[in-house]
Formats: sequence, structure tokens, C-alpha cells
Amino acid sequence: MKNLTKVTGFILISLSDHPNNLHLLFVVFFLIYVLTVIINFLIIIFIFTDSRLHNPMYFFLGNLAFIDVSYSSVTAPRLLVDLLTKNHSMSLPACTTQLFFFIYLAGAELFLLSAMSYDRYIAICHPLHYSQVMSWGTCTQIVSLVWSSGLLAPIICTLLLKRLTFCGPNFIHNFFCDLPHLLKISCTDTSINVLVVVIVGVLLGTVAFVATFYPYVRIFSAVLKIRTVDGKRKAFSTCTSHLTVVFIFYASVTFIYYVPNTSNLLTLNQVVTVIYTLITPLLNPLIYSLRNKDLKAALRRTLHVDRKIPVNVRGNKAQSLFRRIQFRRLHLSFP
Repeated sequence: MKNLTKVTGFILISLSDHPNNLHLLFVVFFLIYVLTVIINFLIIIFIFTDSRLHNPMYFFLGNLAFIDVSYSSVTAPRLLVDLLTKNHSMSLPACTTQLFFFIYLAGAELFLLSAMSYDRYIAICHPLHYSQVMSWGTCTQIVSLVWSSGLLAPIICTLLLKRLTFCGPNFIHNFFCDLPHLLKISCTDTSINVLVVVIVGVLLGTVAFVATFYPYVRIFSAVLKIRTVDGKRKAFSTCTSHLTVVFIFYASVTFIYYVPNTSNLLTLNQVVTVIYTLITPLLNPLIYSLRNKDLKAALRRTLHVDRKIPVNVRGNKAQSLFRRIQFRRLHLSFP
């Protein structure tokens, strides 16, 4: 056996080697990250301060906004630093920490989307019992379960990484430490890691998938029974935003982790990874905000844009104007 040198750090391969491209990518990703943080925090502030948004749907949406900010912050700052510096090295503890929070937040978002599907199911299929079923106590328990359920996968994955040895090459063809890339460059037998990760991923993924899409089967069957077209349109419009976010999330995860990472698809895989880690946290609040009248109204109230004159004020002004006109007419009628 030849001697093997144990590697304690990794080199992250940048998205581009051209200096001009690096500066352009830095500006683009910096703007995306700043907009992600600002928009998601604005949604959290609106939901927290506006009493009209204190209901279960916006409670879940506030948690989704917080996950998106945290999720983007796991990878974006490190990517921005690497785009400006030539030192792309990352130690094994730092890589493990990044991987832990990345998997944890992705799992939390996966289960939160399932909880939001259940919320839409109760709102559409059982509207008369919505306030009883989705009470604040129930919502708090669901969110607590969401945040705690996401811990299982990252704990197992990071603990199994301790049994691996990395001997080189230590190049990770990605801008952050992702599990498939770490398993690929390990010089230890990773069959146990792959088996456990597949089992945990399939179990948790199946539970989350069924919990997310089964309520929509019931929702579609209930909506199809509505006779009026306007009623069907209103029912579907309440869950269009959530379905869009769900499909973007599942499509990105499926491509990254279930499509073989060959050399021909390496560039496409990096593009999808950027969309999955950086673009999606920005798209989620935009999708909900652009299709949500309550959030638009909260934004107008916060920015004092909605300055409509009250009805009684308009009436008083109209009466005052009418009296002045009548007085002028009366005054002109005298000789």
C-alpha cells in the first residue's frame, strides 16, 4: 500500500476563473443576497407588526422567510468572499458546520412546506372548522415539530463524516461543502455513508412528499365539485403561490441529488445549485408577495402609500363645497 497523506482542508472550485467574470458574479450575487435578506425581513416585520396578518397562513410564511434568510446566509457570504479572494480553502470543521446547517435548513423548509399544504387543505376543505383546527397552539406545535424534525438528517450525516478519511485530491467542484462532493473525494469506503444517507433521505423525503402533495389531492377533488367558475378560480388562487414554491424546491432537489453528476452536466449542475441555494430564497417571498393582496396592503400601510380620504371626510368636504356654492348663488341673486 502506498502512503496516504491525510487532508484536513478542502479547496472550493470557483464558478469562474476569469477575473472580469468574478467581479461581475460578485456584484450579481451580492445584490441577490442583499435583496433576499431585505425582502424576507420586511415580510417578517409586516407579519409581526400588522395585526391583520396574525393568522396561521402568515405565521407559516414568516417562518419560511426566516428559513430563506438563514438558508441563503449559509452559502452566500462564503461565495462572495471566494469571488474576491484567491484563497478558496476551507477547513474540515468549517466544511462540516456548513454542511450541517445547509441540510438542517433544507429539511426544515421541506417539512414547513408540508405544514403549509395542510393549512391550505383545512382552509379550503374545512373552512368552518379552520379557526378551531388551526389554533395558535396547534400552529406552534406544528412549527416546533418542523424545526425539530429537520435535525435528524444533519446529525446523522455529520456524525458519519467522522469515520471518513480524505487523502486528496481535496478539490470540491462546488462553491460550498455539499455531501455528494465530500463522499466523492473520500479515500475511505463510503458504502455505509451512502446506504444510511439514502435510507434517511428516502424515509424523510417520502414522508414530506406525501404530507405535501396528498392534501392537494383532496383540495383538487373538493374544488372540482364547486359549480361556479369564479368559485374554482378563487379556491385555486389561494394555493397557487404555495404550489409554485413547492415545485421549484422539489425540482431543484431532484436534479441536484438524483441526476448523475457527470462531467457533461457539471456546468448545468452548478447553475441549478446557484438557483437552489441563492435564487430560490429570493423567489419565494416575491412569489408570495406579488400574488398576495394582504401583504401588498401591509406594505402600503407601512410606507404610508395608501392615503385614501375617509368617506366621512369626503362627505364633509362635499357638503362644505355645496354650501359655499349655494351661498355664492344666494349672494349673486341680491340686487
